[in-house]
Amino acid sequence: MNKAAFALLFLLMSLQAVAHLGNLAGTVYDQTTHQPLRGVTVQLTGLGKATLTNELGQFRFEGLVAATYKLECSHLGFQAQVITAAVQHDQTTTVQITLTSAPVTLREVVVSSLRAHEQQLISSLAIKLRPVTNSQEILRLVPGLFIGQHAGGGKAEQIFLRGFDLDHGTDIRLTVDGIPVNMVSHAHGQGYADLHFVIPELVEGVDFKKGPYHSDKGNFATAGWVDFQTRTTLDRSFVKLEGGQFDTFRVVAGLDLLGGKGGATRQTNKESAYLASEYTYSNSYFDNPQHFNRLNIVGKYHRHLTPNTYLTLSGSTFRSRWNHSGQIPDRAVTQGLIGFFGSIDPTEGGQTSRTNASAELMTVTPRNHILKNQVFYSNYALTLYSNFTFFLEDSLHGDQIRQLEARNLFGYTGSYTRTDFLGSTRFTSSAGAQYRQDITHQTELAHTKNRTETLEQRQFGNINEVNAGLYVDEQIEFSDRLMVHAGVRADYFRNQYEDLLVQPAGLKRAQVAIVSPKLNLYYTVNPRLQLYLNTGKGFHSNDTRVVVAQPGRRSLPPALGSDLGLIAKPFPKLLVQTALWYLWLQQEFVYVGDAGVIEPSGRSRRQGLDVSLRYQLTRHLYADVDLNTASPRNLDAENGADYIPLAPVFTSAGGLSLKMSDGLSGSIRYRYLSDRPATETNSIVAKGYFITDLQANYNRPGYNLGLSVQNLFNTRWKETQFATESRLQGESAPVNEIHFTPGTPFFARLSVTFFF
Repeated sequence: MNKAAFALLFLLMSLQAVAHLGNLAGTVYDQTTHQPLRGVTVQLTGLGKATLTNELGQFRFEGLVAATYKLECSHLGFQAQVITAAVQHDQTTTVQITLTSAPVTLREVVVSSLRAHEQQLISSLAIKLRPVTNSQEILRLVPGLFIGQHAGGGKAEQIFLRGFDLDHGTDIRLTVDGIPVNMVSHAHGQGYADLHFVIPELVEGVDFKKGPYHSDKGNFATAGWVDFQTRTTLDRSFVKLEGGQFDTFRVVAGLDLLGGKGGATRQTNKESAYLASEYTYSNSYFDNPQHFNRLNIVGKYHRHLTPNTYLTLSGSTFRSRWNHSGQIPDRAVTQGLIGFFGSIDPTEGGQTSRTNASAELMTVTPRNHILKNQVFYSNYALTLYSNFTFFLEDSLHGDQIRQLEARNLFGYTGSYTRTDFLGSTRFTSSAGAQYRQDITHQTELAHTKNRTETLEQRQFGNINEVNAGLYVDEQIEFSDRLMVHAGVRADYFRNQYEDLLVQPAGLKRAQVAIVSPKLNLYYTVNPRLQLYLNTGKGFHSNDTRVVVAQPGRRSLPPALGSDLGLIAKPFPKLLVQTALWYLWLQQEFVYVGDAGVIEPSGRSRRQGLDVSLRYQLTRHLYADVDLNTASPRNLDAENGADYIPLAPVFTSAGGLSLKMSDGLSGSIRYRYLSDRPATETNSIVAKGYFITDLQANYNRPGYNLGLSVQNLFNTRWKETQFATESRLQGESAPVNEIHFTPGTPFFARLSVTFFF
């Protein structure tokens, strides 16, 4: 037989062998909710083959010889399960697997290329061990992220991460169920992110990453991004009553509308729906009662249109109103003019509202390709009264300002993902399109008096901003050890501002685009050690009023970052994550909403070290510690005057968490923020703090009892601080010093939850 004939015969035999190979596919469900479980590790025991379930809880193995296989399914917080399945020639064997809840154990965590740099593992663990008790605690699940409230609980929190004073969200991208939280060209500040429309009891998962390394994350994702997922279904209805100090009470209720209709064996008609609501009232710990009240209403409907297609519809509405005591100067307290919890202008306060609607359709094709489409809409309003300088500019009426806006936000997010194999190499390809448009009506900055009288309009106009983005992404798993993840995205912005203070109204427009490449490498040495290098370019947009007023200026300043890190399990019950990181930002122009002016800032550089430790001391006791350092500097300033005001240089958080099998659980936690510069020259220092919180719960099948204590040791601390030049009434000259909002004193709350 000649060589050509032999090669042809070999090819025919190979094709025949491949043709007779079989496939194994299945779906994994949560026994409690009957919902598919995403991210479950499914392994073929003894073959070294493994995969993760997709958004529909599905997995698939192709090209298997006819035989009986052992499937091992594992997921954090669930009991591992092993089943057998027989694969036949030329057939696809399908199985359905149900996992039951089980105590969290770090021994189950495996470092692998499948879960490369999966930091959300920590947040998943944290949610199971430390149930979220308020909207602020949601963000604190992210290691190294600190927040500060300086407007009585109604205003978005100030955020700190990786050497950034992020203000209210300038360099961190936040979404809830795919709906953007950050508000571009906001009346108070660029990227303003108010999460108070989220009911904490409905939070099911938190995905996050630090740095600009993912191509599907666009605007604001420089220091990092956080995606919150709320429950698709309620496993049971509940009513929660909560009461505490300072005239604080809260009522939360969630109603399962369909009573768990359908199940894991009736996929084609499975559906779920629930309605939840929250009302909160508090006078808080300030000398001037806050009269804070908030109402949240949320509804969600989920239905499997076919076994491989599901539709999720959600809607929510949120309203809040409050008074606040504002930021007070050190000298007013030192001189005895007011107490530590007092106020200079007690008429500060505001009101806000947000209504959301979303529709998401997801389909998995017979070839395991994933199609996602989501449309969303938000109607948002804010009226905020503040007084930062008191009588500096107007010695007669004071310097109170009003920031007001009414906004319509709508958009679309779509993606296509497919997985292919070339030998043992797995290719996961993704492409996506994103569109967002913000239209505001009569966005205003005005000088006011006593929250009732308008003295002068300083900014008044309409904003129309469009952001369209496209991205492609490729993840290549060469082996169980080596993975490369590369992507690129392109963003286009169209900005328009109509100034209503001039006659006729002045209309200005601008357009700009940016391309952002990403490249990430992961090498898994063994099931106990993984090394990674993340690199990427990101950006944050500037306010439309900056963009149209500065023609020719760069309005999308790029950010270049890199992380060099490792994930290790030196012992079965110890998980370590650490990263050396660097982030460089180009010059940008920032719109200061409080003053209605444009302030330029030069190039900046931030670098530091993140360390996270998770250790299971006993079967029921867990410990965690996060340590984060940063060295932020302005590269265009002289040495000694190159500090970045309020940027954190060292933070740490951690604690002990207990979860007993008899229903008793709890945690004691600390958070530490060190001293940091409050001015460019470090001549004024913002003092740090060390605060301890306590939480305890007793859970039974029909009810739950809870105790939450903030600031357990009643430490006196300053939650937010600013170096501000101000003048009090009667002062002959202004003073530049620390102005602060006092932190929570000892604050205890009791709760009882009934399930039915």
